[in-house]
Amino acid sequence: MAMGTTARRLESYVEGAWRRGDGEGQPVLNAATGTVHALIGTEGLDFKAALAWGRAKGGPALRAMTIHERALMLKAVGLKLMELKEEFYLENFATGATRRDGWIDIEGGIGTMLTFASKARRELPNTRVLTEGPVEVLSRDGSFVAQHILSPFVGVAVHINAYNFPVWGMLEKIAPSLIAGMPCIVKPASQTAYLTELVVRRMLETGLLPEGALQIVTGSAGDLLDHVDEQDVVTFTGSASTGQKLKSSPAILKHSVRFTMEADSLNASILGADAGPGTDEFDLFVREVANEMTVKAGQKCTAIRRIIVPKTHEQAAVEAIAARLSKTKIGLPDDEAVRMGAIVSLNDRDGVKAKVAELATEAEIVSGSLDTVDLVSGEADHGAFMAPLLLHCAKPLTAEVVHSVEAFGPVATVMSYEDNQEAVELARKGRGSLASSLFSNDEALVHDVVTGLAPFHGRVLIGNRGSAKSSTGHGSPLAPLVHGGPGRAGGGEEMGGMRGVKHFMQRSAVQGTPEMLSAVTGQWVDGASVRSDVHPFRKSLAELQIGDQIATKAREVTLEDVEHFAEFTGDTFYAHMDSEAAKANPFFEDRVAHGYLIASFAAGLFVDPEPGPVLANYGVDNLRFLTPVYFGDSLKVRLTCKEINPRENADHGEVRWDCQVTNQKDEVVAQYDVLTMVAKTWPQAA
Repeated sequence: MAMGTTARRLESYVEGAWRRGDGEGQPVLNAATGTVHALIGTEGLDFKAALAWGRAKGGPALRAMTIHERALMLKAVGLKLMELKEEFYLENFATGATRRDGWIDIEGGIGTMLTFASKARRELPNTRVLTEGPVEVLSRDGSFVAQHILSPFVGVAVHINAYNFPVWGMLEKIAPSLIAGMPCIVKPASQTAYLTELVVRRMLETGLLPEGALQIVTGSAGDLLDHVDEQDVVTFTGSASTGQKLKSSPAILKHSVRFTMEADSLNASILGADAGPGTDEFDLFVREVANEMTVKAGQKCTAIRRIIVPKTHEQAAVEAIAARLSKTKIGLPDDEAVRMGAIVSLNDRDGVKAKVAELATEAEIVSGSLDTVDLVSGEADHGAFMAPLLLHCAKPLTAEVVHSVEAFGPVATVMSYEDNQEAVELARKGRGSLASSLFSNDEALVHDVVTGLAPFHGRVLIGNRGSAKSSTGHGSPLAPLVHGGPGRAGGGEEMGGMRGVKHFMQRSAVQGTPEMLSAVTGQWVDGASVRSDVHPFRKSLAELQIGDQIATKAREVTLEDVEHFAEFTGDTFYAHMDSEAAKANPFFEDRVAHGYLIASFAAGLFVDPEPGPVLANYGVDNLRFLTPVYFGDSLKVRLTCKEINPRENADHGEVRWDCQVTNQKDEVVAQYDVLTMVAKTWPQAA
């Protein structure tokens, strides 16, 4: 919906249908024009039933799918959303964000979901249950073993999101939830719920999501959290005070509901002492500070709030940042000449100004005006426009307000330090933040400062000339990295690649015989039953089973073998070539065979050379050489099919083989996993 069109009544999608709350709904204003853009309300909706619907419909449907099937589902949805992005950009203008700022939210959010879908297929097996860590042998005879597994909770993931990223904030949370196998209820902030609702509508219209996998509540959450239980997960993004209130909800406390919070964050950026005026790092720092203050009108949880600079460069930094901010063009977000749009609402703009008044008790405004703003378009009386404000705190070590009050808008405070230790101390006064950054080209300085920052920050960016063209910047959360922080920032973590998926799964230790453990995990465990008939390399995925095994004949390792291998490869390490030197080594009794010679001989023993279903060897995992091999020792191999992962969208899959190499004394010489690509059928269809 473009700016200025008729307001529409937002609906919630619960219990399998779009439902309108009772009454006309409360008005939601266009941030830039002050006109009514939407009407919102959830009065009369049954949130207990919505949770029950997700548990009864969405959960079983998702858990019936494999992880790769869920990931491919999200990929298809993400690609469809990308086709519809222009519709989302038009709706985005009502939030006050420019198209450039909307890109972070819209295409950044869709891209995050696509990244999760891609990483899940690359990094996780095509199963419904994940294993974690090695099998633990609990008895001498190996008959009693244990394995940690991860299985999806059978409840609903309730995502309560902030107003500043109505698309990204939703997609970065539902992506790991749905991949894990948990249905979601999304509760967007009312100020920008119209954009979230539109995206959810388009997602549901694809027909790609199982019924009950995704619901949305547009308006008040009412008594939703009164009905969560021990199998549900709640995530929250917003103010610390609201988060603490929700976290202490009776049902959440009673049932120990997993609760993740991303809250207030007074993120700091530090200019290194080496990065004075005229250096690349100084220019990068000034650009990054000004950018973080003005992107999304400073309404970012990762925005720079505290600017920490060396005392010697303080005045230069203030002047350079102020000069850059003065060039910021402010106005209607759909005006292509505009760099910074509006705060999300007039009430929120007033809230930012109130916070600035608090900051002014310890700092003075050195750039920008609290009361006036120069606009290139729009009307100051109707839109929630605000000039970027740069403050300066003269005594940051004894200050309290500048380290505890966040003005959630285009506002930041400059403060100075004398040495590295003081810079770290100032950053730590924020009592935990989502992100911090350091601009320096001094390796020793970077080591000292970053190790001091890390315990108090979820993410630390190092900016310098080497990454100037490739760096994503201080304020950009990335799908493979954790997004969250300790202390004031909420203490939670989101994203982090597949770590984020596991947040929606329960870790359990399963104990039993190898046979029973294999039945649960779908992975062969040493001691479980095996099948030795046709060479397993002659079997396609349609025929292969875990436990299929070959035990080879033995091969003697000779002096000639080792010397030929050394000459052929160029590996003439002394332990293979010099008897006296090898005997002086505390690990060897004499010259030993190369480890890679052992692995090569092992392959020669177990490989079936004829063309067949095994298409390629693409590596080994966990290779360990456990017992030295001397001249005259004989090696044999036991190769067992350990895990089978068919690819959903290909005519082959990945097979993991347990490879154990032993000597004539049955001592394990080498142990590792062999990874191969195997055809689903053989011969393959043309």
